[in-house]
Amino acid sequence: MGDSDDRTLDDGQPEGGRVRNIVELARIAGVSAGTVSRALAGNPLVNIQTREKIEAIARAHDFRPNQMASRLRTKRTGLIGVVIPLGHERRQHLSDPFFMTMLGQLADLITESGHDILLSRVIPESPDWLTRIVESGMLDGVLMIGQSNQFDAIEQTAARYRPLVAWGHQCPGQLHCSVGTDNVAGGRLAAAHLVGRGARRLAFLGDVRTPEIAARHAGFVAEARAAGFDVALLPTHLAADDMEADITHHTGLTEGQFDGVFAASDMIAMRTLRALADRAIAVPERVAIIGFDDLPLTSHTVPRLTSVRQDIAQGAATMVDLLFRRIAGEETASVVMHPSLIVRDSA
Repeated sequence: MGDSDDRTLDDGQPEGGRVRNIVELARIAGVSAGTVSRALAGNPLVNIQTREKIEAIARAHDFRPNQMASRLRTKRTGLIGVVIPLGHERRQHLSDPFFMTMLGQLADLITESGHDILLSRVIPESPDWLTRIVESGMLDGVLMIGQSNQFDAIEQTAARYRPLVAWGHQCPGQLHCSVGTDNVAGGRLAAAHLVGRGARRLAFLGDVRTPEIAARHAGFVAEARAAGFDVALLPTHLAADDMEADITHHTGLTEGQFDGVFAASDMIAMRTLRALADRAIAVPERVAIIGFDDLPLTSHTVPRLTSVRQDIAQGAATMVDLLFRRIAGEETASVVMHPSLIVRDSA
């Protein structure tokens, strides 16, 4: 007898107790290799008693199915791409609390579905950057956290690649499937609240080069003007280092010339709270501040931050659901969620 590791005992079990392929497992279970393959894949054609027997034998013999072979048969990679494009904010990091909150929700849902994640933080260098990602053959589908200023690139890819869902703003005639909050309505909520509590000198802090933030600004301005008030636009980056410098250089803000401020994100609002506190400008007595997102951090600031809430957990669940439906060949429409204003101490 040779020294091969493939020897079996008289009872049909491999020597050493470890089953390494479906044929060996089928021999022990007394069924065909095809039945074993279908049972381990959860195929309902295999009755539950047989499936449970095969699964028990597989566990007992530490059998791990050949995932690569399975993926070749199904033409699926088991990988979902999560892409964060940073066309307008190249200095923004994955550690940004909004990215981390959304990514955590997506990661839980994707891995619970039996898939793995391939995460990409992308600085777009050419118009076809997204097309190259989806045509790599590595992914079953792509989820995008944000559209940045890459709307045209997303549309170009979505024209021929269906399993793609983006978090962001829905524009008229948009081709790609998106999930996001009604940003115009969110801006209106912020303006109505500030005006209602007596604010008259209003300011918006944000970078309006992206669809989401531009829509928040548009809603805020429309509601304020309807009440008879103008809005000062104070350009502010989302990248933390640039954001702090921007806020510091908005002298009208830091000198207390505005009594109502709407920040395009909670992070901008929190940095503004800090800048005003450093200058002994009381919030909300002299300046009322509202953020956007309602991240978990908002209830821990001093004062606690009023924010326009977008339901990130529900949004993530909707994105994953739509993506898997699109992977299965279904056409799905974009989803726009309603915002709500969470009133805390800052306004």
